[in-house]
Amino acid sequence: MHAVVDLTCQLVARASVTPDDGGCQALIADRLQTCGFQIEHLRFGEVDNLWAWHGSTGPTLAFLGHTDVVPAGDLSAWHSDPFRPEIRDGFLYGRGSADMKGSVAAMVVALERFVAAHPGHPGRVGLLLTSDEEGPTNLDGIRQVAARFRREQTRLDWCVVGEPSSREQLGDLIRVGRRGSLSGRLQINGVQGHVAYPQLAVNPVHRFAPVMAALVAEVWDQGNADFPPTSFQISNIAAGTGAGNVIPGQLRVDFNFRFSTASTAESLQRRVEALLQAHELDWSLDWNLSGAPFLAPPGGRLRETVVAVCRDLAGKEVEQSTGGGTSDGRFIAPLGTEVIELGPVNATIHKADECVRLSDLQRLPDLYQAICQRLLLD
Repeated sequence: MHAVVDLTCQLVARASVTPDDGGCQALIADRLQTCGFQIEHLRFGEVDNLWAWHGSTGPTLAFLGHTDVVPAGDLSAWHSDPFRPEIRDGFLYGRGSADMKGSVAAMVVALERFVAAHPGHPGRVGLLLTSDEEGPTNLDGIRQVAARFRREQTRLDWCVVGEPSSREQLGDLIRVGRRGSLSGRLQINGVQGHVAYPQLAVNPVHRFAPVMAALVAEVWDQGNADFPPTSFQISNIAAGTGAGNVIPGQLRVDFNFRFSTASTAESLQRRVEALLQAHELDWSLDWNLSGAPFLAPPGGRLRETVVAVCRDLAGKEVEQSTGGGTSDGRFIAPLGTEVIELGPVNATIHKADECVRLSDLQRLPDLYQAICQRLLLD
């Protein structure tokens, strides 16, 4: 079996549902240590993180991935056991095969090959892994590792994230940045009462309705050359006691901004709060900034290298996108690191029968190894 396929199967067979690593990082650490990599296990809370590197001086290229996966969900929707990898019809099936144990395996194989071919290479190559990417908070994963790197002045010049970026074929799309994510949990206070006596109550749903219309209609920015306009979405609304004859006393609203570099988290917060104040509501609001937007600059060395590698080895003219959700790259970019995301096709991620095309999986180490060679040797 091809080395990357074999390692992917070993990783998929470990049911590492977030934040459990399932022994994936220990397996990888043993392999890389055998190749001369230095290994550091960084455990924060219940989360396992691994930093493995080879080389000592010069610029640093890090590959970034995660070993945790989302739950399998309804097992009856799968045609095979999600944690028993199965090859059929040219695809490898299993939870995490595309997101992102296939990429992690490809990174390991690429680093093994690169170091074997160039044991005295200039600069450093490294692999950074976490078991807390798919979880709801991401508190003890790369966020914590990045904070430690900042304190210790650990230098990362370039970072390739293995998130499944491709649309239809390997290398047809890369992420050159990501939008920021800002969430709000809003509470509107009213006065509970009987629906037959509205003069004795204050309905927070009614009070909030014109504010909601204003928020939805607001144009937050126009975006820019690299990002689409900022979007606003309400995800949850809850009010009421369950009884049909009671005016609720409180309304709770969850919402999210996916914002571009044309706005800041602070400016969005100010504008929302100004709308609430203008309507004279009794309100409280908790904000959570999951990550600021980041962008690998046009002409940046990593960005140009990844585009060239995909064009030359994958035979694709690459779409350079800042779409999609967030990734752990949002914690690395503030270190001054140029971040690019390159991985397999994302069509089945988080779904039943998640899979990766075998031919793509087998070519992915070649792309990652070529990035190493062009950045550190050319």
